This record gives sequence, structure tokens and C-alpha cells, in this order.
Amino acid sequence: MAQETTPTRVGKSSDFEPGAIALVEINGREIGIIRLQSGELRAVLNYCPHKGAPICKGFIGGVWQSSGPGDLSFDASQDVLVCPWHGFEFSLDSGRELCWNKRSRLRFYPVHEAEGDVFVSA
Repeated sequence: MAQETTPTRVGKSSDFEPGAIALVEINGREIGIIRLQSGELRAVLNYCPHKGAPICKGFIGGVWQSSGPGDLSFDASQDVLVCPWHGFEFSLDSGRELCWNKRSRLRFYPVHEAEGDVFVSA
């Protein structure tokens, strides 16, 4: 049976700017709070499933797409977290790694806003 967790206040809503990563510690876990371009929040364990890097030390970007040789375009509408060690890219929508299509994915925690504050259950 899963253990219930009490949401922890991690800051004011205004503390979390789009495209930035704010690190917080909850119950001994380092968690990155990220506001997406859409305004939604993500709470991500600061651990890359590839080799254990502090993934929240990476950057948020879009995706390079190609339909074949000589065709390369950048899609800034997708929020992707790029690992600082090996450049692995993870979708901030699904948590899945985008290039290798492996089963590993980012660990997300429930996050919500209420009355101008942000809360994470971890």
C-alpha cells in the first residue's frame, strides 16, 4: 500500500518563472520545480535515469526534428529537460527519454498551486 504524503509548501507561485528550474529539498529528496511555457508546473526528482546525473542542473529547451537528410527544424513548443552530463533529452510532458525510446523516464511528483502558493507531495 502506498504511503500518503502531506503536500509541502515550496514557495509562492510567483517564485517559479517559465523555463527556470528551482531546486528544493523535501524529505531528503532534491526536487526541481519547473514552470512550463503553458504555465503548468512539474516537480522532478533531481536524478537522471540514464546515469544518475543531477538532471535539474541541465537546461530546458525544445526539440530538433528532421524528416530526412538536409531537413532540420527546431520546435520550441515542446518542453524538454536536457541532462547536463550526456545530453539525454526528456519530455516534461510524459517524462520519457526522446531519442533512445527506452523505458526509463523522469520521476515526477504531484504538484499544485493554491492561493498563490506551490505545494509538492513527495
